[in-house]
Amino acid sequence: MTAKKKLVISSGAGISAESGISTFRDADGLWEQYPVMDVASADGFARNPALIHKFYNERRAALADVRPNRAHIILKELEKDYDVYVITQNVDDLHERAGSSHVLHLHGELLKMRALDDPSLTFKVTPQTVTTPQTRIDGHLVRPHIVFFQEAVPMFEPATELVHQADVFVIVGTSLVVYPAAALMNYVRPGVPVYYIDPKPSRVPAGVHVIAKKATEGMAELADILTKS
Repeated sequence: MTAKKKLVISSGAGISAESGISTFRDADGLWEQYPVMDVASADGFARNPALIHKFYNERRAALADVRPNRAHIILKELEKDYDVYVITQNVDDLHERAGSSHVLHLHGELLKMRALDDPSLTFKVTPQTVTTPQTRIDGHLVRPHIVFFQEAVPMFEPATELVHQADVFVIVGTSLVVYPAAALMNYVRPGVPVYYIDPKPSRVPAGVHVIAKKATEGMAELADILTKS
């Protein structure tokens, strides 16, 4: 039996936006409501942890009202023909809810809190969980399990290893301006096909197959290409 090819996906905010999750960069997005460095930076957390907790309580609560969209579902369906690994910049759980078997979160997860005194210790929470700077879980003060600006991205190295193993690499729903995630393309082996799906694609190297469509439409087109190849 021939082993399945490894399909590695790098997903960004655009795939979640079609499920109704606000992004920072949209005209009516979160940057319009909150200065990003107040709610998504290490300095912001040090300066006003109560605001950080409030902001991520709101982001968690919003998960109760959204569902995976067709792009998420297609990724699950591609597991029939490919060994699929998703590397996501998103902190929601829509890939998991769609049934994807392998999901690596570069920037953390909304449905986890992290111990302040032990970064390796995380706790699962629900969309209904409300925390404050005084909240303790199993005796530990906690913070959102989110990689803030000004912090290292601990899952980046495992992500680069996955990309280097890919037989097909796909970027979907990202502007390719957030680093280090935008650098993942640099770890693709020579000759491996690369697809980039985004309605407003950034400039990419020659040879990258650009599908200038939103995630649901672009993933449908990609699935058609991959299942016929």
